[in-house]
Amino acid sequence: MPLTTSHLEGYADALIWGLLKSRTARFRRGDIILIRYDSPAAGLLEILYDKLLDRGMHVIPRAGLSARMERSFFEKANGRQLVFLPPGERELYEALSGSIYLHAPESLTHLKDADPKKIAGSVIARKALREILDRREAAGRFGWTLCTFPTIELARNARLTIEEYTDQIIKGCFLDSDSPASRWENVFRQAGAIKKWLNGMDVSYYHVESDNVDLRIRPGKRRRWIGVSGHNIPSFELFLSPDWRGTEGRYFANQPSFRSGNYVEGIRLLFEKGRAVKVEAASGEDFAAGQLSMDRGAGRVGEFSLTDRRFSRIDRFMADTLFDENYGGQWGNCHIALGASYADTYDGDPTELTKEMKRNLGFNDSALHWDLVNTERKVVRARLSTGEIITIFENGVFCR
Repeated sequence: MPLTTSHLEGYADALIWGLLKSRTARFRRGDIILIRYDSPAAGLLEILYDKLLDRGMHVIPRAGLSARMERSFFEKANGRQLVFLPPGERELYEALSGSIYLHAPESLTHLKDADPKKIAGSVIARKALREILDRREAAGRFGWTLCTFPTIELARNARLTIEEYTDQIIKGCFLDSDSPASRWENVFRQAGAIKKWLNGMDVSYYHVESDNVDLRIRPGKRRRWIGVSGHNIPSFELFLSPDWRGTEGRYFANQPSFRSGNYVEGIRLLFEKGRAVKVEAASGEDFAAGQLSMDRGAGRVGEFSLTDRRFSRIDRFMADTLFDENYGGQWGNCHIALGASYADTYDGDPTELTKEMKRNLGFNDSALHWDLVNTERKVVRARLSTGEIITIFENGVFCR
């Protein structure tokens, strides 16, 4: 089924719901919204642009690089070009009220021969811009969301027809309902009850077990579970940023991952004292190792996430992290992210978090944030500070 005008209208409404929900302070007329988009999503962009203009927003559309341009950049850029930030870029980020990204890639593996160090250097150079938005978000002055638009390349790498791929997007984002935004509001309320239950426990560590995973995650002090906050459409996951120092054991991502124009499959990690001391992959091992050595925090866990299959209608691999990290299927999923943590999982006012506080609490800092998904049947148990053990997730659902 192709995306009809009705679907695109609903998609735009869901994105605006997500944008409004993602910011603690109310949006106002005159706020500046950046829309980053890939060219295949131009039809959705046009509808979204109109709706935001009707709300009195100042809208800045910005097209992404084509696959050829991005490949040329990493082939030809010298050291100065690699880290160049355009004049006015910092000032723009300091003024942004919101951001929406329309992800519609025309290639997923165009950088497979690019130098991983060049890719990492470019990412690190833009970390300062991300930190500006992190500070604005913590202060309630910035919100963001994103989505995926179906392309032939995505469908091909997911081994689906474009019709099957589009159908997953329609189902996963509730675009087949009369009001997708209302459906998202309902998921938001249901997830809120589970987050309240999880956050009512005093947990020493979580233990994740499946056929290929035996991992302990220590949440750390002053943590809270968050999720279904409008930041992603779709988003069904509940997650926290743990104390990276308490990660121990084995993790396996049975879903492949497309990242920075590279393909990685069957990645296995061994953690000791919070660090990934061993990385193996059936495909893309050299790239994966390069990503984990990007900076000091790249080989540490910045996020631990669980998705309940009762929420998510996604049941196919989509070759797209946004959908794959929200996979429902038969057993739901868990994923970890290597690299940067989320300050909004701090159980308190995130604006009070200094770099020293983050370091002392075990919040990880990195230019990397790489989600690695496991969809095996699993059980997740919480060991409380009292010594009691509670099963919180089993057979793909939360045990509340």
